[in-house]
Amino acid sequence: MNENIRNFSIVAHIDHGKSTLADRILRRTGVVPDRDDRTQILDDLDIERERGITIKSRTACLPYTARDGRTYRLNLIDTPGHVDFSYEVSRSLSACDGVLLLVDASQGVEAQTIANLYLASDHDLMIIPVINKIDLPSADIDAVMKQIENELCLFPEDVLLASAKTGEGIDDILEAIVERIPPPSGDPGAPLQVLILDSYYDAYRGAVPTVCVVNGTVRPGDTIRCWSTGATYKVEEVGIHRLDQVPESALEAGDVGYIVAGIKNIRDVRIGDTLTHEERPCAEPLPGFRPVQPVVFSSIFPVATDDYPELADAMEKLRLVDASVVFEKDTSTALGFGFRCGFLGLLHLEIVQQRLEREFLQSIIMTVPSVRYRIVLKDGQEVWVDNPAHYPDPSRIDWCEEPTIRARILLPATYLGPIMNLCLERRGIQLKMDYLDPKRVELEYDMPLADVISDFYDKLKSISRGYASFEYELAGYRKTDLVKVDILVNGARVDALSMLVYRPHAVARARQVCKRLKEEIPPQQFKVPIQGAIGGTIIARETISALRKDVTAKCYGGDITRKRKLLEKQKEGKKRLKTVGNVQIPQSAFLAALKGPEA
Repeated sequence: MNENIRNFSIVAHIDHGKSTLADRILRRTGVVPDRDDRTQILDDLDIERERGITIKSRTACLPYTARDGRTYRLNLIDTPGHVDFSYEVSRSLSACDGVLLLVDASQGVEAQTIANLYLASDHDLMIIPVINKIDLPSADIDAVMKQIENELCLFPEDVLLASAKTGEGIDDILEAIVERIPPPSGDPGAPLQVLILDSYYDAYRGAVPTVCVVNGTVRPGDTIRCWSTGATYKVEEVGIHRLDQVPESALEAGDVGYIVAGIKNIRDVRIGDTLTHEERPCAEPLPGFRPVQPVVFSSIFPVATDDYPELADAMEKLRLVDASVVFEKDTSTALGFGFRCGFLGLLHLEIVQQRLEREFLQSIIMTVPSVRYRIVLKDGQEVWVDNPAHYPDPSRIDWCEEPTIRARILLPATYLGPIMNLCLERRGIQLKMDYLDPKRVELEYDMPLADVISDFYDKLKSISRGYASFEYELAGYRKTDLVKVDILVNGARVDALSMLVYRPHAVARARQVCKRLKEEIPPQQFKVPIQGAIGGTIIARETISALRKDVTAKCYGGDITRKRKLLEKQKEGKKRLKTVGNVQIPQSAFLAALKGPEA
């Protein structure tokens, strides 16, 4: 049975046509009837369809009859392309034996293309290069072929030409999958070893893991055990993914499918864990995925403090479907109980925020995104800080270090000057500049992660009109001049708005937040000062003017002294209000203040 299975994935830079090619393969293999035809078939999250990007990896089992007459089972695992979701790509590749490496015929090889090539090589996978979008008027197949040979070190004769939009070359791709990608090497008779790739929560069936059977066979009625937790469950149903779930009598070595076992405790289904038989367990677990390395941190709080239990439940369910979300409990005097979360990047943070609001119907507030700093105290102690609330007393600090990234940017030479200026603004140190050909340049920079997570990617795309591509990896730590900026509203510190900032940027950032809060906080019956401070030093200030109630409205004519008495009485009342007044900050003010630096 193994000989007729091919497990493969499609990897590429963002917007090079992965989802369109997946759609075309689904249609060609007959999985999608004409009446169900639509674009982005495997992208079933609303956010994915709106943004035109893939966020979650999906699986689909495709029947295919090759030219030699044999019928194969092709397991397609669709993957994201954005740099923030490289964890999803790594997870998908662990179940594959080969990949289609897609390259846009007009854009050519880009930063994430190279990063995905390295990922596939690390997993020792067969790589089939495909030049997509050959139907475009701007397609330059010869130039892209040279880039594949020179930059990816792949043989030009192995390259396939295709257009996912028109369907040209799809049959050649399917034949190449069958001929070049090896079948899975597992043994159906060996002790069961099942790798959990993904999972989702069903209100009626519990947690349903998506799995790859590496060795052995699993059937309904079997008792399986989770390796890391030791929890045991009885298998109720196994099957494969088409567009819907299709039950099967068994899943054997090499199959990718799902298992329903009434798993109610979602903590028992850890992505990367191994499932095995209770009676005949395997000798050791499968190597899991590389550990998640969150790079951006933010706290999530419910708008209404009474909603904390619902938020906690939603976070647990979200962790089930997104293993890259890391969180722990957090508290704030301004916002109450919440969670401190780690994300793979700013887009990942945005997606999690939108999924909590849409899928789990949570109204939430998120604090300023931050990175994790290494702080060395004068007594030699080393502390790690990703939350401004845990920043030590400055008098105890010897020095601070911030995380840096090694950024690789591929761009048209036309935009070289403005993009180099952007990197310098973000405190980048240039390491390398190579002309790949007369029109394309590769830049390499060391940059502070804190200056990249806000809006660097958006500005890069804006300056280059979408043609520059960006890929990065963590590159260690370097010393920095760090300060904690507090925001005070009517003299009271709002801990949820505190920020850790590079000192030369502190004044501009504080002024920006104060200005945004002034626009969003409604006027009170008294003047409300909004201040930015470093320790006891005020570095920025805005003032919300008092809302004046017309207390003399009932006075028609008559003695002016009566009006003056009423105005003096109002003035005294406002003084008392100011001493005891507690300003309510609306959610919109938090959201506006927590946006990144302005463009």
